[in-house]
Amino acid sequence: MNFPLEHRYYKYSYYLKNKFGEKVYKVPVNAGFTCPTRDGHLGTGGCIYCNNASFSPTDRDIKSIDEQIEAGIQRLQKRNIYKYLIYFQSYTNTYAPCQKLEKLYRKALDYKGVVGLCIGTRPDCVGKDVLSLLNNINQDTYISLEIGIESVYNKTLEWVRRGHDFQTTQAAIARIKEKNIHVSGHYILGFPTETKKEMLASAEKINRLQIDAIKLHHLHIVKNTKLAKIYKKSPFELFSAPEWINLIVEYLERLDAGIVIQRLMGDARGDTLIAPQWDMNKFQILSAIKDKLAARDSHQGGKAK
Repeated sequence: MNFPLEHRYYKYSYYLKNKFGEKVYKVPVNAGFTCPTRDGHLGTGGCIYCNNASFSPTDRDIKSIDEQIEAGIQRLQKRNIYKYLIYFQSYTNTYAPCQKLEKLYRKALDYKGVVGLCIGTRPDCVGKDVLSLLNNINQDTYISLEIGIESVYNKTLEWVRRGHDFQTTQAAIARIKEKNIHVSGHYILGFPTETKKEMLASAEKINRLQIDAIKLHHLHIVKNTKLAKIYKKSPFELFSAPEWINLIVEYLERLDAGIVIQRLMGDARGDTLIAPQWDMNKFQILSAIKDKLAARDSHQGGKAK
């Protein structure tokens, strides 16, 4: 087991501190990328649930990458944190010519205290040239690719207008892992296209991907999305906080104990969130998940196949 039993699951903070020897925090940046489902290549408007304004960097008046990084580092230094991962977060951050990507990535790595990059992207946007670039950078520093898996079921990927199937995800992650690059998957639970049984069964499929880390999100409805229009016209059931806690406990038990847990719930700014509106905050939910695992004398991977 890669984590103390009393943690009950493999916490990202624990992983980072072991890897880098001290606290490491992400500095999120918006580098002005787009997505193939937005620029007309595969569609327009993006995936039906996506509105980057619900979670992307808050510095609306900051334009350049330099200004965003400097502001983020200054905030963290006030908390006595001196090692950073620059997180290219908004939209698809490998969706550009390699020359542009290399310039952006290496500029971010030049900042004092930056120990690596986290790069959010899609499985269909990591071609040979991009992978070669990432492999070269990965020889000298830490790189983590954050891949939007979203679902292992093609019926769901089609419903959300993702623009690729699960087989594309499997192939992309296999190519990335061949280069020994760290892979984190983003995964959403709660789509109305899936039953609870299917959601729990997806953990076994995730285990077989051999990813290094995962972010688990509950499906939430945010303003200015196609999903918001669908939900308004035909509301469907979303998880309550107690239901989410129970589901995550069962999911963690089925998830391989070697997968680092970066997130156990979604996050949306209050002014963008339509539903679900929970009466528990993040700290309370995470505490309840840990307590329930302890009450079951269980932990991540306890029922993994």
